[in-house]
Amino acid sequence: MSSSSNVRGLGPLQVVLLAIPCIAVLIVPWFNRVDPEIAGIPFFYWWQMLWVPLSGVFIGIVYRMVVKPGSKED
Repeated sequence: MSSSSNVRGLGPLQVVLLAIPCIAVLIVPWFNRVDPEIAGIPFFYWWQMLWVPLSGVFIGIVYRMVVKPGSKED
């Protein structure tokens, strides 16, 4: 188990960064359309597929902001 000195609490910026991917895929009326298509894939589908890796990027950024460098998290 890790000591609490290695992990900072979530601040408002981290909460916003974690909320962005959730909001981006939950506001369906905004992206519920066909155009523009990419490689024949309607916008509705590629928008959701785009947010899969982007969510990982946002989570990674928050992780780096919360966990101090050099600390071992198990």
